[in-house]
Amino acid sequence: MNDAMSLGIHRLWKDMLLHVMHPQPGVRLLDVAGGTGDIAFRFMEYVRSQQERQQRRAARSMQTPSWEDISTNYTNEDVEESKESRAVVCDINKEMLKVGKEKADSMGISAGLSWVVGDAEELPFDDDQFDIYTIAFGIRNVTHIDQALQEALRVLKPGGRFMCLEFSKVTNPVLARLYDAYSFQMIPVLGEVIAGDWKSYQYLVESIRKFPDQEEFKGMIEDAGFYCVQYYNLTGGVVALHSGFKL
Repeated sequence: MNDAMSLGIHRLWKDMLLHVMHPQPGVRLLDVAGGTGDIAFRFMEYVRSQQERQQRRAARSMQTPSWEDISTNYTNEDVEESKESRAVVCDINKEMLKVGKEKADSMGISAGLSWVVGDAEELPFDDDQFDIYTIAFGIRNVTHIDQALQEALRVLKPGGRFMCLEFSKVTNPVLARLYDAYSFQMIPVLGEVIAGDWKSYQYLVESIRKFPDQEEFKGMIEDAGFYCVQYYNLTGGVVALHSGFKL
């Protein structure tokens, strides 16, 4: 359904989230409402590629090493082990997590990944645990958004980053009219044909229209206690990527 509704563009939006995040080896991610693992899988792959790039760069610089370089390299091996990145996928829906686990098994991804049942409004984690908190197309369905934002702030380490990918308000008037027509006339039909569920996708369209626009949501993130809050409009504002830091 995600592919059908967005014509596959949702994959590019998620790729953009990782591009803006630019995580480095050793980072610990919490992905909330991420049951199917899309963000977590991208995160693990991105960090792995970053680690390989760093190793290639180090290998080139070590082509004619001194004894001091060799000694340092042995020391760094222990440091590299402690820099292993981890991703925790948290979702209130056990069935979604089950799908995510099955995908991870089929892709051969298991190291550094864990799956936790939990509510975005009352996360089952201690304070100051994560470097990055992500929620992609999930915060719109949270009953008390302000409480979920407070929980995000609580579990992030000082200096940690909050990142939210969510449907937002289209900025171009012509595109907005086309988008409205497509949303209300086509998406519920696709939901009925592909998923056998008209009502859920009618709700999806209506919930998108009720969600705060870019500036209003930015204000909510700031009110929760985040700093340096900004957002990026994707596909003319169909989706917005909001980012903020815990200081």
